[in-house]
This record gives sequence, structure tokens and C-alpha cells, in this order.
Amino acid sequence: MKKRGIGYAATFYGTGYGNGFPDESRATVEINANGEIILSVEVSDVGSGGISVMWQIASETLNIDRNLIKLQYDNTSKMLDSGTAAASRQTYNTGNAVLDACKKIKINIDKYYNKVEIIKNKKVLTELYQKFISDNQELKYEGYFKATTSQVDLETGIGEPYWPYTFGINRAIVEVDCETGKVDVIDVVAVYDAGKIVNPVLAEGQIIGGVSMGMGYAIMEEVNVLKGSIKNCNYSDYIIPTSKDMPKVTTYFVEANEASGPYGAKGLGEPAMLPTAPAILNAIYDAIGVRLTEFPATCDRILLELKNKGV
Repeated sequence: MKKRGIGYAATFYGTGYGNGFPDESRATVEINANGEIILSVEVSDVGSGGISVMWQIASETLNIDRNLIKLQYDNTSKMLDSGTAAASRQTYNTGNAVLDACKKIKINIDKYYNKVEIIKNKKVLTELYQKFISDNQELKYEGYFKATTSQVDLETGIGEPYWPYTFGINRAIVEVDCETGKVDVIDVVAVYDAGKIVNPVLAEGQIIGGVSMGMGYAIMEEVNVLKGSIKNCNYSDYIIPTSKDMPKVTTYFVEANEASGPYGAKGLGEPAMLPTAPAILNAIYDAIGVRLTEFPATCDRILLELKNKGV
């Protein structure tokens, strides 16, 4: 017999390293004789879409076609330190550094080109370069951003450990087979406040990826360690979700503007995963009345809890 249940879980997650740890990003932007804008920024894209986001921020700020902006991100000898691709910080922290650099060069671009139309022609940038040279204008500008957090006083509880915070809530519908203990996730709805969404398609993909990871954490993935040695080192015995396991995932974004973020954006990396697993466990409880307190909710654990319950 199969039973269905619905579960909810919410999260809030602080952007960046936090707790007063130095959290800095830098970027440079320059105009060259070839009619290109060179944006150099150490953004490591590990699936978060950071490269596209930096490109979009630069193109929007400079009012220049993206194809005229050359992004350098994979050679640390050509760029400044922007910190790691971790703590859901790249869009907020490094995006702010890119924004700062682009605003600085834009001031001088506007002296020679103050039209509303977006710059789409290399010839315009080449002419701008020549005017920069003839007027002894700087060709290269550095942007900088540092997150403002502080350590929490353990005596008083006062402090600003993170800023800003991303908020999210997931609803999961599951189906539990009471004979085998197998759990199938049927449907997930994810609603997030990550500030202004810079790239909606990438943001949706980030949520779907987070749901996949959270689902694996909830019902499949388990590291088996024996005397300090991991016994399931391969995908044949360490099980992760595949496309056939994925439920329908519907995403919604509450685009509350974050004044301190680049164009109102906040982070959306790790928060995308966090509510999924507890939402699934809550749905399992709703379906069969069994409250699991250990991940993952494998068939064996489900059947054991049902047996202990007398089902």
C-alpha cells in the first residue's frame, strides 16, 4: 500500500563568510585600443552561473553590448583576489566589486558618450579609447567591496554575523510504499527571496539543482565508513539522484530589492538545497506517521520504524 504526504520546511541563510571574517572582492575594468572592454574578475563558476552574472552586471552598468565586453576569469596572474566560490557570496560580493569598477569607468565614458542608446559598435569604443588617451584619462579602474559583518559577542548575543540573508520555503509531496519502504518524491514547490534575480533562467536551474542535492541527502546518499575507510566510493554503491528520480519542481521568486546588493541581488547558492530534506522528512511523517531523525530515509529505516510503530 502506498501513502502520500505533504511536508514544508523553511530556511534563512546568511550571504558570505560572515562573523567578521575578512570578506573582500576586487575587479578591474579597462578600455583598450581594439574597441573592447576588458573585465578581469576572479569568479570561479562551479555551476552557479557566476560568469554570466558578472557579464550582465558589467553590460548593464556600462550600457555596452555584452559582446563588446571581454571577461577574464581563469588566469590569476591577470586579476585581483575576489575570494572563493563559496558561502553563496559571488553574486553579492564579487558582483558589487564589478559594479564598483564599472561605475568608475562609466563616469569618464559619459563625458564623451552620454546617449541613451546602448553601445553596440567597436568603433565607438575605439573612439572613446582615443579620447581617453588624448585627455590623459585612466584606462583601467579597480572595483572593491567588503562585506560588513562582525563577530557575535557570546556573552551578550549582540553582533552582525551575516548580511544580507536569503529566505526560502519548500513544499514536498512524497509517496511512501509501506511494503518496501521506498520513498518517491512526487512534487516540489520552492519559493525564495534572493533579492532581485539577475538571471532568472540560471536561478531556476540553481533551485532545481538544490532540490536534487537535498533529495539525495534526504532519501539516498549515505557514506559508509568502516575503521576510517569509506566503503562505498563509487556511484555503483553511493547512490545519487538521476533525472529519472527528479520530481516536478516549480520555482517562485519574491524579488524584494536588497539595497546593498548589485541591482538589488542577494546570494542563491547553498540556500537552494537546505529546506528540501526536512520538507521531505516532514512529508514522510505526514504520510505514514513516522518521524525519522536520521538521514537518509532508506527503505530499511522506513520499514524498521513502521515495524516499531506496529504497522
